[in-house]
Amino acid sequence: MTEKKAAVGGAKNWLLRIRQASTFNIFLILLGMCVILALLAGGKFLSVSNITSVVRQFSFYAIMSIGMVLVILTGGIDLSVGSVFAFSGIITCMGIMRWGVPVFPAVLLGILAGAAFGLLNGLCITKLQLPPFIATLGTMSIARGVSYGITGGYPIGGLPDSFKFIGLGSILDVPTPIIWMVVLALLFSVFLRRTIRGRWVYAIGGNEEAARISGVKVNQTKIIVYVLCGMMAAIAGIATAARLGVGQSTAGVGYEMDAIAGVIIGGASVSGGYGNIIGPILGAAIMGVLRNGLVLLNVSAYWQQAVIGVVIIVAVSFDKLQHDRRSSLRKTR
Repeated sequence: MTEKKAAVGGAKNWLLRIRQASTFNIFLILLGMCVILALLAGGKFLSVSNITSVVRQFSFYAIMSIGMVLVILTGGIDLSVGSVFAFSGIITCMGIMRWGVPVFPAVLLGILAGAAFGLLNGLCITKLQLPPFIATLGTMSIARGVSYGITGGYPIGGLPDSFKFIGLGSILDVPTPIIWMVVLALLFSVFLRRTIRGRWVYAIGGNEEAARISGVKVNQTKIIVYVLCGMMAAIAGIATAARLGVGQSTAGVGYEMDAIAGVIIGGASVSGGYGNIIGPILGAAIMGVLRNGLVLLNVSAYWQQAVIGVVIIVAVSFDKLQHDRRSSLRKTR
């Protein structure tokens, strides 16, 4: 009898923790949106092909958002991810088509290109003491300008099927971009929750000066975080180039806003120190479902941007209310 009561009590505690989790309300919002769209759009929304297409599409944004949340957790921001997205895809495609590099080394080259821009961002912020907004705004222009310069504005096509598999293939009927998203989410969840460096990320976002006094290697951690963010933008850009079968300098325009929006909608605090990896994925899913639903309901693309803008403002407002509430609770303790 005692064991049964303990089991019931454990189940109740587990359910309570789920309800209190920061991402639970976000999941409920996503679920509610799906129900509403299913009612409005009928079977078109719930079809297997449509659901698979939606998840495949938002997985690219989710991968970028996973990198962005690391930066935002430290209280920073990275506006260069959209341009790095394009630049890394172009470098990979040029490596394959113009330089004769095999697919796997070319992919690594593209990821290293993203890491290089992340390193540049980190050094500008930590060594030159530039605000993250200014530093990444500059590298955003550099990456985009170099992308246009080395391609002359022309797309790079004719890519082999072995490369296209990265964005178009399936493993056990699961599209490869979804697999990359899940694997990367698991890896970065472990990084944030189970490693000392991951805990330092939260400490820096919570109170940078206190973290520095406590022995946290603030500058080194920030550089690592921006490098990882650049690498995630590169992975998303390479996977997108593989899916489309072409590398182009116009890719990723405005994607930095989608990555930031996914993080904020996912419940991370814009002031840093609060958030997780699941949140940005749910945030990207909400935007993906919203876009798909608006298309199915024949809403103009112009109005789609307006609706997404409203969602971002509401999400940031909710984030501020939550942040103020957490601050007041800390003061009363």
